[in-house]
Amino acid sequence: MLLPRPTRLIREAGHFALDATTGVFAPAGVADLLRELLSPATGLPLPTVGAPGDGVISLLVRDDPALGAEGYRLRVDRSGVRAVAAAEAGLRWAVQTLRQLLPDQVYAAGPVRGVPWRLPTVEIVDVPAYPWRGSLLDVARWCHPLPLLYRYVDVLAMHKLNTLHLHLTDDQGWRFEVRRYPRLTEVGGFRAASPAGHARDGRSDGVPHGGWYRQAQLRDLVAYAARRGVRIMPEIDLPGHAQAAIAAYPEFGNDPTRRLAVGTTWGISTHVLNLEPATLAAVHHILDEVVEVFPFGYVHVGGDEVPTAEWAANPAAVARATELGLPRVADLQGWWTGRLAEHLAGHGRRTAVWDELLDRGAPAGATVFAWRGTDRIDLARAAGLPVVAAPYSHTYFDWAESDDPAEPLAIAGVLPLRTVYGFQPGDVLGVQGQLWSEYLPTEQRVWWRAFPRLAALAEVGWSGPVPTDDTGAVPSGVWAEFRGRLTGQLRRLDRVGVSYRPPDD
Repeated sequence: MLLPRPTRLIREAGHFALDATTGVFAPAGVADLLRELLSPATGLPLPTVGAPGDGVISLLVRDDPALGAEGYRLRVDRSGVRAVAAAEAGLRWAVQTLRQLLPDQVYAAGPVRGVPWRLPTVEIVDVPAYPWRGSLLDVARWCHPLPLLYRYVDVLAMHKLNTLHLHLTDDQGWRFEVRRYPRLTEVGGFRAASPAGHARDGRSDGVPHGGWYRQAQLRDLVAYAARRGVRIMPEIDLPGHAQAAIAAYPEFGNDPTRRLAVGTTWGISTHVLNLEPATLAAVHHILDEVVEVFPFGYVHVGGDEVPTAEWAANPAAVARATELGLPRVADLQGWWTGRLAEHLAGHGRRTAVWDELLDRGAPAGATVFAWRGTDRIDLARAAGLPVVAAPYSHTYFDWAESDDPAEPLAIAGVLPLRTVYGFQPGDVLGVQGQLWSEYLPTEQRVWWRAFPRLAALAEVGWSGPVPTDDTGAVPSGVWAEFRGRLTGQLRRLDRVGVSYRPPDD
């Protein structure tokens, strides 16, 4: 019935029917969210009332340490609805659960006639297994339109996923407006062409692509997401994946006389930022503007796939490594990222990095996003660093779901739905599904790759990992129970227009 599966659910006989007299007693923002999610389809006004009572949906903040920051208790009986949480975040998830308890027509965008809007009598206690439950959406390779980002937030909230990781910059495009450095978007936001077919084929489509988001647009998106309980973490990927930035400002590169174009192929560019004080200061200025727009306590500064050949050929970089007593030029990345972490700490922000920094000197206290295998999760934990489990083996949803030749073009690999559901993250901060967009140029393709696999990961993140057998496989009975609930969730996704890939089994 519900997805993610709640911690405890008791179903009883009876129901509570919503009608024109049903009132809402709740904090203002939570009451507004309830109306925003239920009123369009039901046509019910659900007005705010002055006190709990019969015929009322009561959503209350009460001190309850057992519920943590996001848990809630929910009771529906014939007299009404009562939900309690220790914070408004928990009440927002209770609202999402109430929506799922209603007929799936409640997800329609407009009025639906002839449906009895009944909530079953239930008692639920629900507390998430992990505090970080996220999804990365790459808007650098393709500048996806803002309406998609809003819809993506809505669908994350449907699944009690609380973090949208926006990958805003890469070799092929810079999407974040920086007032101090306007060429980052004026130049870096546009490329002359993209690969046609798979990048390994070496063909170009010859079609220009570009775009970027104004800071005001992103602020509005952040506020919209916050009302739904979703935080947005920006990623400015540096010092590698920076060809778009260097195309805009050649002085950021290791050869200021060289004029680069914004990347037109997928893969890893050899061009990286230089390590000069002026460039570091510029990055600090960029981050100053980032934190103005994104109030969330984390900023991701990338750090993945950084070739160091340009540093090794740069006398200034070699001299800096010697001066710092570093055994390798590559270790300059850890030193450089540490300077970003110090700067972000001055803004009250924590630094997030990809797991390559484990090999090059991750800043103290940095949160590591472990993507290159489950062993990287263990390595980050051994280093005493908080870790978000994001291994390609279980969370890279840009991979195909099967090896069927009819699958849409994918970057590499196969990741079946059942493998995602069997993920065992261990003792981590949380889990995150990745949608790198090299082969996701349209909204339809984004949804096809994301779902239903992101729904499976959402359950891992909220409900905790399921038991697996000695081979690591999900037992058939456990899988059948999940698939039954997933069928109901897919009907809801149908209602909101998500063009998901049909499950294989």
